[in-house]
Amino acid sequence: MNAEKHQELRTRTKAFALRVMRMSQALPRSREANVIVQQVLRSATSVAANYRAACRSRSKAEFIAKIGVVVEEADETVFWLEMLGESGIVSPAKLQNLLTEATELTAIFTASRKTAKG
Repeated sequence: MNAEKHQELRTRTKAFALRVMRMSQALPRSREANVIVQQVLRSATSVAANYRAACRSRSKAEFIAKIGVVVEEADETVFWLEMLGESGIVSPAKLQNLLTEATELTAIFTASRKTAKG
């Protein structure tokens, strides 16, 4: 992947994390919501942070390992967003854009890991 594409994905993952943060601020405060919000915040911000780390990898093996973490965190974010919607804490319609982005990021990083493993 070229430097321009890496920068585009760094920007995209950071913007995604910020969108999840803003969404979390608008959620109701209940025990259930708080637990899920903490999880989705952790996983969404981890996608951005770990992708940034992957871009700084010193070897192909290190990149593959770090991008594997990004895939796991992106998929976990999809799960927690689904839980927010399916639990009724947030309307599924309000989560659709975030869920679409999380799913796309998961697919992008899964493909990147497969390509890197080549």
